[in-house]
Amino acid sequence: MNIDGPAVEVKPVAPEAATTLPSLKQEPKGGKQPYSDQAWVAAQNATVPSIAAVEAKAASNEPGKPSAVRPDGARTVDGVEWSWPVGGTVFSGFKDNPRKGLDIAGKPGDGVFAAAAGKVVYSGTGLRGYGKLVIIKHDSNYLSAYAHNRQLLVKEGQTVEKGQKIAELGSTDSDRPKLHFEIRRQGKPVDPVNYLPER
Repeated sequence: MNIDGPAVEVKPVAPEAATTLPSLKQEPKGGKQPYSDQAWVAAQNATVPSIAAVEAKAASNEPGKPSAVRPDGARTVDGVEWSWPVGGTVFSGFKDNPRKGLDIAGKPGDGVFAAAAGKVVYSGTGLRGYGKLVIIKHDSNYLSAYAHNRQLLVKEGQTVEKGQKIAELGSTDSDRPKLHFEIRRQGKPVDPVNYLPER
């Protein structure tokens, strides 16, 4: 066979070079679904991020770099100013918790405060395993969730400020009084300790 033009040398890829390539991302699966209890349970069982309300994808895929802790006890990450939602002791950390959040001890009736300013996108009891739950959307990237409350003090659509009392700590759908607290970035759980100020 005679082909005009310069010769092209073909070399196989070395096996060690092939193994250094990043793996293809398989999760989370995209798509928008209307909210329903069944969709929530299916998402939890499929290990797909369970908060499907996030509509916008972040412009950057790199996680934010936390700034230094400010004197007022807040920490700013990606333009969101975070503070602790309750004052109790963390007894179950992010890696120890199957729901990928923090479990924070407290007394029934203790105040639960918005960790950052935002809009309440869920306030109710329809999500099994979370008891009385509040979810706040802070921007197109971040949500925070506050579970097992005794009483909810905010309604869906309400705007809240950082530090505003949103609920009373309780033990709904739980074996003890506690706050289960999650931060999600683009629908994916992240360790809240990397966003909250040091205590």
